[in-house]
Order: sequence, then structure tokens, then C-alpha cells
Amino acid sequence: MQKIRKGDTVVVLAGKDKGRSGEVIQVMPKENRALVRGINMVKRHQRQTASQEAGIIAKEAPIHLSNLAYADPKDGKPTRVGIKILEDGTKLRVAKRSGEEING
Repeated sequence: MQKIRKGDTVVVLAGKDKGRSGEVIQVMPKENRALVRGINMVKRHQRQTASQEAGIIAKEAPIHLSNLAYADPKDGKPTRVGIKILEDGTKLRVAKRSGEEING
């Protein structure tokens, strides 16, 4: 079970965007990286296509999962994620800081 998933709100622990938070757009488990909306922005040259114009665009670059922490649903501070197994055998993610259940 993944600790960080698409749609989660995460806090950046290290790097140029330290302390900022954003929503996870995509997780790449094989590379241990994730794309976070508005975090780790880089400028890239874009070739002109039928749908997009040429120029320099800013887009998100992948950030390593070790530099991200789940934002606690209660206070928005970084927390670790634990896994709780219910009586019927289903797994549930839990915020270690507050003990609150994480939906999804």
C-alpha cells in the first residue's frame, strides 16, 4: 500500500520549495518520485505543435518521495502515514500525528 497517492496534500521537507504544500498530480513508484502542483517548477523550451505555441513554459518536475510528507488533515503540518488493518481485513491509512483516518 502506497503512503502517498494521487490527490493527497503533501508538505515539502527539503529543497528550494521547503515548507510549501501542494496536491500530488502523479506518483511514479518505480522511480520513487511524485509530481506536485506548483512545486519544483522548471522552465522548459516547448516546440510548436498544432495545439500549443512555441516558447519557454514553466512546468512541474518530479520530486523524490523522501522529500515529501503527508499534510495532517487536522493542522496541515507534516506527518508520517501508518497503516491500520480493520476487522474485515481492509487496510486504512492513518496520520501518525493526530491519529486521524486518511480517506481514499
